[in-house]
Amino acid sequence: MSVAPLPATHLWGTGLSGNGRRVADALRTLGPCTRAELIAATGLSRPTVTTTIAELATAGIATEGAGNGIGRLGSGRPASVVRLTRAAGLAVGVDIGRRHVRVAVADLGHDILAERAVRLVEDADDHPGPVLDIAADLVDQVLCEVRGARTDVVGLGLGIPAPITLTGRIGSPMLLPGWEHLAPADEFARRLGVPVLLNNDANLGALGEFRWGAGRGCPVLVYVKLATGIGAGIVLDGRLFVGSAGTAGELGHVTIDARGPVCRCGNRGCVELSAGGRALVEQARLTYPELADVSDLIRLANAGDPGCRRLLSDAGALIGIALSGLVNLINPDRVVLGGELGGATDLMLEPLRRGLTESAMPAAVAAVQVMRGELADRACALGGVALVLRGSPTR
Repeated sequence: MSVAPLPATHLWGTGLSGNGRRVADALRTLGPCTRAELIAATGLSRPTVTTTIAELATAGIATEGAGNGIGRLGSGRPASVVRLTRAAGLAVGVDIGRRHVRVAVADLGHDILAERAVRLVEDADDHPGPVLDIAADLVDQVLCEVRGARTDVVGLGLGIPAPITLTGRIGSPMLLPGWEHLAPADEFARRLGVPVLLNNDANLGALGEFRWGAGRGCPVLVYVKLATGIGAGIVLDGRLFVGSAGTAGELGHVTIDARGPVCRCGNRGCVELSAGGRALVEQARLTYPELADVSDLIRLANAGDPGCRRLLSDAGALIGIALSGLVNLINPDRVVLGGELGGATDLMLEPLRRGLTESAMPAAVAAVQVMRGELADRACALGGVALVLRGSPTR
């Protein structure tokens, strides 16, 4: 796995030697490491790594101690591990959804220090400026909670619910029309004065589950975010795959009915029109006009309502069919389900597997595990943290 450096800001630019920065970047990317792992990651000799660890310890940004089971010696004793300290800086993740903002902050030793979320009164699709203001204020609140400041922040990973091009623009403006003329990373960096890395929310969910959740140690991972819309993030050999334009993983806009209704993306019969949270709530309101959102739909389904249960079951089958092409093409080890509809996994999982089995190659289906994510609604914000820790995590 390659190690990608961050810009020379904060403590990274304050007098570290070239080897010091090299080892510090490896620790930031990989997390707590044994000396042997640092030697393998950096290509430096053992004496050089030993000297460099002492340099980082003297600077106060690394420490070495018992590994709590990370790396084992032949005697069974925990190997000593090196990790970055809180003094090395902080990484922040921000997840902006259509009706929520969530912020997470971690140290560069990969410990999550605090998280906080708020519900939005107005839909984020149409009010980018106020939503970015709310998110910036929430970042300051979480930093205050951990007794940190903006000057401690090495970088911030920002996720929004739209495809993002490699130039940092909305890849399909009709999906988030109020944001069409914005460069969201620049707008957010201007508010906070910290480096901002931007990506699609499902991509960040994939990184979050890969680093801290159900995708740990998985070479080829697909994360599917089932919420108001549907999106997917793909991790190949530990790196986020975004495609040639940056918009890979738009599972919700796979056509499953070429003669179906026109989607907001401009195509016909997209899976999101039948299986996305917004579409399911609209259908459920024919019976329950007072239904507020996806959580209400899931509550009724879990309580045994046959109509709501059927909606979620059918949605699972359609998503399985849509996933079949992706499973055939990249042959993943694992498909992890998250997002608001992840709370209905018990109702959707078997129909999804059935749709996948009926539509994908048997060998690919036999090789893939389909499971519920471990991080629930935390995945995207934690993925923003992972984006910063990895520095440059795409292909």
